[in-house]
Amino acid sequence: QVQLVESGGGSVQAGGSLRLSCAASGYTSGIPYMGWFRQVPGEEREGVAAISTGGRTSYADSVKGRFTISRDNAKNTLYLEMNSLSPEDSAMYYCAAGIRGGYFLPPLGRSVYTAWGQGTQVTVSS
Repeated sequence: QVQLVESGGGSVQAGGSLRLSCAASGYTSGIPYMGWFRQVPGEEREGVAAISTGGRTSYADSVKGRFTISRDNAKNTLYLEMNSLSPEDSAMYYCAAGIRGGYFLPPLGRSVYTAWGQGTQVTVSS
């Protein structure tokens, strides 16, 4: 089993920045995709950004140009740099690992991912 633990969430003013981290432990070798998802109460969990082992990235349109996903394979750590935050970005953010290969670009669909962290809360105030 792969264990994922997010950190770095918190409260920030609109326009501010946060850096989320996800530490992976257990079976971490050869994970094709890792991604960040977010969810607010009453809504579906949506993909924010994803990255493959080769460094290919995918972003939701709502965060392009503001968020940057990166992956340190040697440290088994996933990052999400979030800039120009707005209240609409407020959500519980989850990191996830996907083991289903076959995609050229890392997918943002939640069904591809099988391992999930407990989440870290991000609250952006105006």
